[in-house]
Amino acid sequence: MILPEKRDYYEVLGVSKGCSDDELKKAYRKYAKQYHPDLNPGDKEAEAKFKEVNEAYEILSDKEKRARYDQFGHAGVDPSYGGGAGPAYGAGGFDFGDIGDIFDSFFGGGFGFGGSTRTRDPNAPIRGNNVNISIALSFMEAVKGCKKDITVPRLEECASCHGSGAKAGSAPETCPECGGSGQVRVSQRTPLGMIQTVKPCSKCSGKGKIITQPCPDCKGMGRVRKSKKLEVSVPAGIDDGQTFVLRSQGDSGLNGGPAGDVNITVSVRPDPLFERKGFDIWCDVPLTFAQAALGDEIIVPTVDGKVTYTVPSGTQSGTVFRLRNKGVQYVGGRGRGDQYVRANIEVPKNLTTKQKDALKEFDKTMNDRNYEKRKGFFDKLKDMMEK
Repeated sequence: MILPEKRDYYEVLGVSKGCSDDELKKAYRKYAKQYHPDLNPGDKEAEAKFKEVNEAYEILSDKEKRARYDQFGHAGVDPSYGGGAGPAYGAGGFDFGDIGDIFDSFFGGGFGFGGSTRTRDPNAPIRGNNVNISIALSFMEAVKGCKKDITVPRLEECASCHGSGAKAGSAPETCPECGGSGQVRVSQRTPLGMIQTVKPCSKCSGKGKIITQPCPDCKGMGRVRKSKKLEVSVPAGIDDGQTFVLRSQGDSGLNGGPAGDVNITVSVRPDPLFERKGFDIWCDVPLTFAQAALGDEIIVPTVDGKVTYTVPSGTQSGTVFRLRNKGVQYVGGRGRGDQYVRANIEVPKNLTTKQKDALKEFDKTMNDRNYEKRKGFFDKLKDMMEK
């Protein structure tokens, strides 16, 4: 089925494809106000643009819908734009449903003798949009989980009109254009003769009702924007850039539809001691020359507190020790990662004369048995020079 081509949603809102949520919201508010029916009474062009702007924002403000739209265009968010089956033929010849699809593409309405319309019912329940926010966490808050107070900017049902959009004491009236059906029949002369099509009523936008006295609080929209304070439980083990969902706390739905969700993306501040790699934690621990040479029991910090670890004698700089199950808890599951401790041997500075003399005497007692890497290096160098 060939559908009338829609304008690109980004073009409708005048934003670039990689725009931020704030840029998108700012553009929507600008055009929604510019083309709002209350500010343009009787202006059909403004009414059409207002619908177009709302449709574009509904898709682009939803992270999942926006991703599908970016990848597949209108076909990703509107099944009617996908590829359909070929013509169907039955015992009686043509399938009038398919012919109706063809006429829909030309005339935008239901085919007069048997075609079915695919126009969305404007009075059907519509789920509210998701709201996307970001919060900052410390390293330990992300590892252990925590409680956080957040503020969610969202659309809520107007308390004055209870979502009807009509001023208190009044009610939406039956549309005089369509008699409350939400549709009008239009006859058009075509090369195939006079064709009757069914279209959504332009006066009431297919709702069958019109608001003559809009609610002053929501301007007839049925919803108002408010900030809601909520306490959320951040799951233990969440990582930088990851998102968790707070169900049914987003924008309220329309026509009795369910509320959207709140998508919370976390930003984790780095820690001075620990570095995270997946569910494992890395930590550098400095050792003195004597500790590395003789071995020692040292204190190692972990996310659960301090633990002791016995460093074996002869430990080399860069040696990594593994502490099992001392890493990050798996999100929503059992078990956790490990902690890896990297030994950094610190060479002493600011030696006194006595210390230097003691080291020189000590070095005289050393031989190749004490320095395996040094011996191996000079053996290879000797072989290279002799070639």
